[in-house]
Amino acid sequence: MTEQDFQTKLNELIGRIETLPTDERESLMRLADETKSRHARMKKTISDLQESLDYLRLSVKYLVFDLEATRRENTCLKNLLDRRDDQN
Repeated sequence: MTEQDFQTKLNELIGRIETLPTDERESLMRLADETKSRHARMKKTISDLQESLDYLRLSVKYLVFDLEATRRENTCLKNLLDRRDDQN
C-alpha cells in the first residue's frame, strides 16, 4: 500500500466515522487519530533509519578506501625496505 492509498483509506474511514452517532464516534475517532499519529511516527522512524543506513554505507566506503590505501602504502614501504636491505 502506498502512502497515498493509506491516506485515502484513512480519510474514507474518518468520513464514515463522522456519520456515526456521537457515542460511537468518539472512541473510533480516537483510534483513527492514534493510527494517524502512529503512522507519522513510523514514517519518521523509517526516514531516520534510511539516513542512518546511508551514513553507514558512506562510512564503510571511506573505511574500505582507507584500508586499500594503507595496504598500498605498506607494500610500497616493504619494497623500499627490501631494496635497502639488498643494497647493504
